[in-house]
Parts: sequence; structure tokens; C-alpha cells
Amino acid sequence: MAQAKITENTSKLASYDAYFEMVQRRKKLPRNLQETLTDAFANIPVSSFPQVPGGKVIEIDAETSIGDAVKILSESNILSVPVKNPAAQNSLDWRERYLGVLDYSAIVLWVLEGAETAAAAISASSAAAAGVGAGTVGALGALALGATGPAAVAGLTVAAVGAAVAGGVAADRGAGKDAPTAADKLGEDFYKVILQEEPFKSTKVSSIIKSYRWAPFVPVAMDSSMLSVLLLLSKYRLRNVPVIERGSPYLKNFITQSAVVRGLVGCKGRDWFDCISAHPISELGLPYMSADEVISVRDDELILEAFKKMRDNNIGGLPVVEGPKKKIVGNVSIRDIRFLLLKPELFSNFRQLTVAGFMNTVASATHDATKAATPITCKLGSTLCTVIDTLASKLVHRIYVTAEDCDEIVGVITLRDVISCFIYEPPNFFDNYFGFSAQEMLGN
Repeated sequence: MAQAKITENTSKLASYDAYFEMVQRRKKLPRNLQETLTDAFANIPVSSFPQVPGGKVIEIDAETSIGDAVKILSESNILSVPVKNPAAQNSLDWRERYLGVLDYSAIVLWVLEGAETAAAAISASSAAAAGVGAGTVGALGALALGATGPAAVAGLTVAAVGAAVAGGVAADRGAGKDAPTAADKLGEDFYKVILQEEPFKSTKVSSIIKSYRWAPFVPVAMDSSMLSVLLLLSKYRLRNVPVIERGSPYLKNFITQSAVVRGLVGCKGRDWFDCISAHPISELGLPYMSADEVISVRDDELILEAFKKMRDNNIGGLPVVEGPKKKIVGNVSIRDIRFLLLKPELFSNFRQLTVAGFMNTVASATHDATKAATPITCKLGSTLCTVIDTLASKLVHRIYVTAEDCDEIVGVITLRDVISCFIYEPPNFFDNYFGFSAQEMLGN
């Protein structure tokens, strides 16, 4: 088991190295400018970064129930939260005190994987009240298990979960016909309708530690450099970095990729930023990921396959393309699972439900065909400043790059890519800075 863990961590580090080496090969920012920026970020303390809203980082105990975890995430309007080890409450060692970071999507997919149990916990009368027929079964359970063939109808009555949610929305909000509106309150509806029932009521957060999108707890100190944060959020693929105070058991801040990119927007007017961001992305080597490296889904593929690709590749969204030239026609993200949960009627013919059909249904339900599943795009001639503005203002994690004369995808730019654009990793940086290797750091 230990050897398997070492092998897994080594593989991850190899992929991190490969990504960053690829970035260094492809980006065209002059090396001397990269060195200047890297040195500058190395001298900016983490304490200078803006605090989280309210100034207090939300944490949960590993013994917290799934239901209460969802309620905390929902009421705090956050998507991820550090998880404390109840057996080490008095420890000042963060490697003992914290178990990891729980992402909201981990809870959603855990619910889907527990579909069979959930169906047993929810009465048939609830499904009937929501107007779902007995034949609507198995689709989300099949998604979670990676099955899209005959096994997809092997009795995983996960539609009962969606039915209960929809029924609860109708009863509590009087909005049963407006599932997308209810979907925006997904956390609250989960808590009210499903997570007060067994097994969710008594299942603890510690039970889903190994679920999809569980992230390691890798903190930096208040007096650490912002370079360490930027490297963790870019090369080492963390979506958030907790900030601790040396000798104190309490978190001081929680820095996300999105927050860093929003911080870059605030750098407008500074010579170094304006000089770089005024360039078209193509002149800076962006996008780093070329067209043949972009993972996409065809509009005629099953929506279940789209979500399976996201799960298998640990990514949060996919461009929807059509034709041999991969013309982009839409976008689906892990967040769109909410529509599947809150509109179980989508699965009346789930084996025939294509990505295009799913997007059309969502567009129809939202009464805005231009809003639902609309891809966020830019051109090769777009400036880096424009790309950063779009990522920050649209609150998205990626922007697809299309050819100048058509909507053919030629690449994708992620938050991670934008952060990587400005820096490089000095030799043995984490070994020298933290006093232990990246493998130890990311394998806790």
C-alpha cells in the first residue's frame, strides 16, 4: 500500500514537471523579465494578499456529517473548505491537524455514487409526488460508476434522488417548474430534501476523503513568499492554498486561483503588468495547450460520456464541438450536474440524451438560449489583459481560444496557465524554502 502511494505521488510529480517544462518551452516572455518577476514575487509576503471575505477562514471537522457540511458550504457561499482532524485538535503541526480540502463537487459525486442507497432511503411516494415514472432509473449512478452500456440500467434508481430534490423544491419554494432557478440553490436544497435522511444524515466527511476532487492540505505561512503560492496554484495544480501563522493552530487566509487572477486585474496601471498584458496572447506563447491536446466532447455524444471524461481527466469543464474541424458550439461543466439532479425528466430517454439535447433542454428551461452552456472564447489576437478580465469578470476557470476566421478550437487557457505565464520555478525551490521535498508536501 505504501509503495503504491509513493508510485502515485511520483507519477503526479512527473506530470507537474512535464506541464511546467512544456510551459517554459512554449511561452515567449523574455527570460530576463521572467526572472525579474519571479524575484519580485519571491519578495512579496503572503500577508500582503487580501483576506477572505469576513476575514475568517471557514473550516469543518472530519466528523461533521455530510448534511451539515453542505449546509456550511451553502450558507458561507463557498465551494471548498479545509477539513480538520478531530484526533489532533491541539496539535500545532498542520500535517497532523488537517486532513485535506473538501470540494463541493466531491460531495455531489459521492451522492451520485451512493444512488442505490439513496433510492432506498427515499420513499417511492416522494418520487411519485415529483412526477417521475419508475422507468427513469440509473443514469446518474451509471455516470458515477463509468457505465453507459447495458449496466447503466442495472437498478441504480438514482432518479429518485433527483425526484426528491425536485419535489422538495416544489414544496419549499413553490418553484417546481423552475428547476434551473432552484439549481442555483443546490446546496440548500440538498440539505433540506436529501441530507436529512439516512445514510446522509449520519455519514461523516471523513468517509469521502478519497472522493473525486479531494485536495491535499498544503499551507504556506503568513511570512512565506507569494511565489510559493503561485507555484502551488500553477505547477502543482492546487485550486487553493491555505495560509497559516507559524506557531498558531488557526488559518489566517485561503487563497484560490480565481482570487489570484482577480488580483492581477488590480495590477492594471503598473508598468510591468501593462507591458506584458498589452501583448496578444499569441505573442506570449499562449495557449500553452494546443488544439490536439484539448479534451472535448462532440455534441452528438451522450451527456453521460461528457461527465465521465471530466471525472476521468480530473477537469471541471469541456468544450462542446461539432464537425471535423471541432467548431465550438457550447460548454458543459461539472456544475451542470445540478440540472440532472433537479430535472430528473431529462432521463426519460437518458440513453439517447446527447450533449446537444442536454444543452437545448437547459437553454429551454432557463428561457435564454444565449446564456445556457455558452462557451467563453477569445481569439489568438486577443490581449492577455482581455483574457484576464474575462476570466475574472465571468468567474470561469478556462477560456477557449478559437481561430481568427471561425469558431474552430485552437487551444484553451486556464487560470493555471495565466498564473504560470508570469513565473518560473527556481531550482530546488520547495526543498530550500519549506525544508522538505515536493513529494512529501503533496503526499500528506
